[in-house]
Amino acid sequence: MLFLFEDNTLMTVPTTREGEVTVRVASTGSPSVRDGDTDRPVVSVLFETGLEEWRRAWSDRIGGPPRREAVVVASDLSRGAVATTTTQVLPERRLAYTVLGADAGVDRILETVSGTLPEFEGSEPRVLLDDLASFAVTRGATETVDTVERIATEAAVVDGSVTIGWSLSAASGSALPAILDRVDTIEGVDPESMAAIARLKREDPTTFGYTRRYWVEAQRGIESCSRNYPQSKQVHATLSRPETTPRTLGATLSGLVSLGVLDTWTDTVGSTRYDLTAYDPTRMATVGIAFAAICGDDPDRVLEE
Repeated sequence: MLFLFEDNTLMTVPTTREGEVTVRVASTGSPSVRDGDTDRPVVSVLFETGLEEWRRAWSDRIGGPPRREAVVVASDLSRGAVATTTTQVLPERRLAYTVLGADAGVDRILETVSGTLPEFEGSEPRVLLDDLASFAVTRGATETVDTVERIATEAAVVDGSVTIGWSLSAASGSALPAILDRVDTIEGVDPESMAAIARLKREDPTTFGYTRRYWVEAQRGIESCSRNYPQSKQVHATLSRPETTPRTLGATLSGLVSLGVLDTWTDTVGSTRYDLTAYDPTRMATVGIAFAAICGDDPDRVLEE
């Protein structure tokens, strides 16, 4: 697995996953899934942007559209063209488009994408999913992962690649761990989060180890707990079939406090209570991405300092 940080440095982590799926993340605004390669054809699946806005942005971002582009609009219709069940072809613009609307199901999206990709066989098309975070917020992690896996399978048939744009937000963060498990490359890793994790590893390696291994379960516990100032055992009680114990979850929560994800409640005696009113889900997402960069798909891997 390959990771590109915001300062353009690279780190490679072994992965057993086949295929080429990249996720580009951004904590402010939407990450651009475009790049300077306009020779390869593109299939753009839009979850957040309308057709004309998307096409104009090619010129604004990299000077012009790709050689050929097929656009599947699965976003709010008020941002684009009128919904249609057939593909409209504009030869003079090297463009074909289908507007499905924001309510389109996975099967309908996949049917449209899979019907388009064979036209680009032999030219290594790029499939761009922009911005998938908005789809995840409305559809949930399971349907989002299913969409990515099925589109990636179709793209692989024609030697294509998939690039996912993902805006980090309070709403989209809970679906992100499932996506991280299914990609080959992560771009936009926050260097400050990486530095904070490195400090935690150096200063408290035991807590670092628990946090690295169990941050996803801690995220689930935090987001499912209805108490404002719970003890770790109360967060743990909200989990179904947990891997952690209350003690190891408490160590993980302590690590997340050190990483700026939440805080402790100081107006108490006895067992530590955690201030969930201070929980920052966007920070949780950036820290989770940094842990994914460290661990890849091997939770026992240690980052070399």
